[in-house]
Amino acid sequence: MAVAQEELRDSADSSKAGAVLLEVRDLKARVADSETEILRGVDLTIREGEVHAIMGKNGSGKSTFAKVLVGHPDYEVTAGSAGFKNENLFDKEPEERSHAGLFMSFQSPIEVPGVSNDEFLRMACNARRAALNKPELPPLEFFAHLMPKLKALNMSPTFLNRNVNEGFSGGEKKRNEILQLAVLEADLALLDEIDSGLDVDALRDVANAINGLRTSKNAVLMITHHERLLDYIHPDYVHIMDNGRIVRTGDSSLAQIVHKEGYTAL
Repeated sequence: MAVAQEELRDSADSSKAGAVLLEVRDLKARVADSETEILRGVDLTIREGEVHAIMGKNGSGKSTFAKVLVGHPDYEVTAGSAGFKNENLFDKEPEERSHAGLFMSFQSPIEVPGVSNDEFLRMACNARRAALNKPELPPLEFFAHLMPKLKALNMSPTFLNRNVNEGFSGGEKKRNEILQLAVLEADLALLDEIDSGLDVDALRDVANAINGLRTSKNAVLMITHHERLLDYIHPDYVHIMDNGRIVRTGDSSLAQIVHKEGYTAL
């Protein structure tokens, strides 16, 4: 029997617990301009330094939860709250949430014709730096900032000259998403099925890059169907979502049960 997140945390050394990054309480949301409710009361707390994984059947609300947090216009919050770094997340526009340090990697990143990766990444980086009252990075300094991150992902510098995701394979798009995460140095990364479409080598590269970005001050929330991602990025908590709620919380053993016996075993 899985125990609650608070009980798991209490069983660890509380002196090591970081500050709360995300505090979600009784969050309910529906498809915009409809009565179709998808989230039916989600509760979740994420602290600095933690890795969380959300698993669940298709249609359980996993991706909707992440999209609601970043302000996707297709969804409308009907009840509940979400605090990010002690501020009301829902008072902020999507770009303000990004500038505050929230990042989401999408299942199917869109193509942006006519905009080079280099230009896009530098603009995004400098927008985030401006929000943090840091000076902009000119092209040469940005290139020096970017190269180690490319190397960590085993990405060729030729990626920088290509238009954002245009003509990219599924694996290239996922690597590009993590490159964006690395450049923005986000405080909380929401990774929606980052493992989908990746072969074993690409998954290892992406996972190693994500692990390399982890610090005691940031956190990761992964949405996945597969245990294999959790073999590379070890979660502190695994949550099972069903019918718009988190119904079980435990450690990585929950993912092993799902892998062997399916969600019906839970």
